[in-house]
Amino acid sequence: MKHNFNAGPSILPKEVFEEASRAILNFNNTGLSILEIGHRTPLFQAVMDEAISLTKELMQLDDDHSVLFLHGGATTQFFQVPMNLLNENETAAYLDCGVWGSKAIKEAKLFGQVNVVATSKDKSYTYIPKDYTVPSDAKYFHYTTNNTIEGTEMLEIPETNVPLIADMSSDILSHVVDFNRFALIYAGAQKNIGAAGVNLVVLRKDILGKVNRKLPGMMDYRQHIEAGSMLNTPPTFGLYFAGLVFKWLKARGGLTAIGERNRAKAEALYGYIDSSGFYRNPVSKDARSWMNVPFTLAKPDLDKTFLTEANAAGLTNLEGHRSVGGMRASIYNAMPIEGVQALIGFMKDFQRRHG
Repeated sequence: MKHNFNAGPSILPKEVFEEASRAILNFNNTGLSILEIGHRTPLFQAVMDEAISLTKELMQLDDDHSVLFLHGGATTQFFQVPMNLLNENETAAYLDCGVWGSKAIKEAKLFGQVNVVATSKDKSYTYIPKDYTVPSDAKYFHYTTNNTIEGTEMLEIPETNVPLIADMSSDILSHVVDFNRFALIYAGAQKNIGAAGVNLVVLRKDILGKVNRKLPGMMDYRQHIEAGSMLNTPPTFGLYFAGLVFKWLKARGGLTAIGERNRAKAEALYGYIDSSGFYRNPVSKDARSWMNVPFTLAKPDLDKTFLTEANAAGLTNLEGHRSVGGMRASIYNAMPIEGVQALIGFMKDFQRRHG
């Protein structure tokens, strides 16, 4: 059996793959493929409505928040957020804790002023800054909840009265969060939601319509809300697939249950790494991600051997990001505890033979 530890596009539930594969050939016994159903037909409107309803249920959203399914992935949101929320003479606060946060900062500077309130770049993004202040006059405060490349995660929501904006691409729906505290959340689908190409945006409507610039229609959140995420043809199959993932997650106890499983997986893997004397995780213990676990070997010259043998053992895509090297095990919602146990068993055996 193969266990896929890729950071994204990543492992997804087998049951969802099976149902989606049937829908490609015959969606709901219509004799039509989900790929050929018009997005403005009652058949697909039901798919959209269910996906939105399940998102609201899983996230326990209040009526002030709208749910959008858009194109472009999280990277588009790096500029769509400030385009919609930040005037040129205004300042937004940003936390820089990794590659994706730094990219978001770069894009925001095209539209207004940016105050980087804290950064962990001085230690290669291996910790989360704590002693920082968000200016009360900031238009919003943006941060990345989980840093996929560096393996850090903010499980606690920052305390501030400034509107909160969060890139949740790699830990969305992985544990219980008070999502209503956020003015805007965005997440690329290809970690915990579904197929690449879908971007989930959850936002409070009262933050919109306050910038002076003219907005292209496709970049204006208000128009997407009014059109029900159908301003243009939505990513229909990806959206359908996301709805199946939401149903899978609900059937398994929702965010409370999946959070307990994710904690157990992470604690087991970190526990072994810390006790091994052969493997090392570079991240500060109070900032370790439940989703992405980077680690290095005591003998870096064994990296290629480790990857080759792991792949032969059915443990795939363990190579670390090219910018940091080493190894990385991404253990998203769909990764079973058996996959983590198989990885730990292999790591023990590799250490016995090469340590």
